[in-house]
Amino acid sequence: MMASHHVWKSMFYLWRQPYKYYSTTKSYWGTQTCFSSRRQPFCSTSPDKTAEQNTALNQQKNFLASLVEMIPAGITAAYIHKGHDTTHGGGEMVLEVPHDKTIPVLRFLRDHSSCLYDCFIDCTAADFPQKPQRFRVVYNLLSLKYSSRIRVQTHVDEVTPIESATCLFKGANWPEREVWDLFGVFFYNHPDLRRILTDYGFEGHPLRKDFPLSGYVEVRYDDTEKRVVIEPVEITQEYRAFDYTSPWEVFPEGGNFEEAEKLPERV
Repeated sequence: MMASHHVWKSMFYLWRQPYKYYSTTKSYWGTQTCFSSRRQPFCSTSPDKTAEQNTALNQQKNFLASLVEMIPAGITAAYIHKGHDTTHGGGEMVLEVPHDKTIPVLRFLRDHSSCLYDCFIDCTAADFPQKPQRFRVVYNLLSLKYSSRIRVQTHVDEVTPIESATCLFKGANWPEREVWDLFGVFFYNHPDLRRILTDYGFEGHPLRKDFPLSGYVEVRYDDTEKRVVIEPVEITQEYRAFDYTSPWEVFPEGGNFEEAEKLPERV
């Protein structure tokens, strides 16, 4: 008990000292010195961080260029997406591929000795209704050996199917079912392509941009029937499409309220 008491006392003492105790660690990003504070922790990085970031970025560019040379017919674009979540100080590598070349490219990335992206992270999608091929299907892969991530993207319309990646990655089963359920992208050769998040008998795909936010049906528990019932949502179509007159439309453009028509007074 005495030893435990001294440990907690020492930890409490360190916590009470603002900006005094720090630790230095070395990683791929360079040497980082982190200071602890009761208010807000912050880190100061060494000047060689920028140089290492540029080195990592050049390595990623060279790697993407080599992929384009090795599989020229399967890659339409290759670039580096620089976001807040970067990989090893560079960015996230992105490959754009045709929808009929998705499986060959994924197999190459999994099996080639220079890639070894053998860890399937996720499969997701995004909807862009203004484009002819409105759905962007994204595969996120991870190479445990090289500690590298890559994103494979393809585009399809409402009626074009994509071959399932379950023949390469067993972990693609449920993510592809989710994309089918929420977006309506069909994956052929899938072992069990059925809805996974919505209810039985659900109509439509909720994450499409043209799907109404209020939906078409509602699910509730009927206390008289002692069961769950599904009923149509009692909302007018004008309300769904926001096609109704707003009380603010009486004001003219430009904010000249003096010229606005006066609303009728209540009786």
